[in-house]
Amino acid sequence: MKKLAENITNEQGKTLPDAEGDVSRGLQVVEHACSSASLLLGEHLPNVARDMDTYSLRIPLGVTAGICPFNFPAMIPLWMFPLALVAGNTMLMKPSEQDPGACMLLAELAQEAGIPDGCLNVIHGAHDAVNFICDHPAIQAISFVGSDQAGKYIYERGAKNGKRVQSNMGAKNHGVVLPDANKEATLNQVGVPVGVLGWFKFRFKNFSSQPQRSAQPASAVWPSQLLFSSANRASGFPISWRRPGS
Repeated sequence: MKKLAENITNEQGKTLPDAEGDVSRGLQVVEHACSSASLLLGEHLPNVARDMDTYSLRIPLGVTAGICPFNFPAMIPLWMFPLALVAGNTMLMKPSEQDPGACMLLAELAQEAGIPDGCLNVIHGAHDAVNFICDHPAIQAISFVGSDQAGKYIYERGAKNGKRVQSNMGAKNHGVVLPDANKEATLNQVGVPVGVLGWFKFRFKNFSSQPQRSAQPASAVWPSQLLFSSANRASGFPISWRRPGS
């Protein structure tokens, strides 16, 4: 976990404790996948009518694909490929081109754990890689997490090619700061989650799962502190810090 968390901190910009939380939340899904055998059973109903039984079978789809966002480099891949594999499918993962290291480490760990070669594959890229996933006839299903614009595009293009598409878009959890809010408590409770889960590049647009919203007069008095003060205290970065290359 520590190596994964350090990679996320270096590539994506979260503090180390939040990066460890990213990994641990994903591992919870792995634990669920390991206990899901009973969920994969079919059903058998005898004597539903004279001389008639009914039964259902759960059959793997085959090749599936996952397209991941940048803000949770370990958790989102761990939402996808463990469940796909345990259900008998193969998985083609496309991590974000901005921070693919965690997904590559997870693929290496899966191989060390005994996942057969070819069952979990990773490709890299941006638009061309997404179009390849949406268009390739061997891929039967796509799971996506990310923005509304990308999700709608992937859903439409994948569905036109006859694929099952699970498109998880937006993930907005709105926070409202009221005029009588306690400044220090608000900075600690809202500023830190907003700051450390994404890059320190806001322009009042947040890149993590909790967009920033504040009501007057708080938004007029201390917006910059709301965005940076507590996040910088938690991370140790100066206010002027930016992700390299951004």
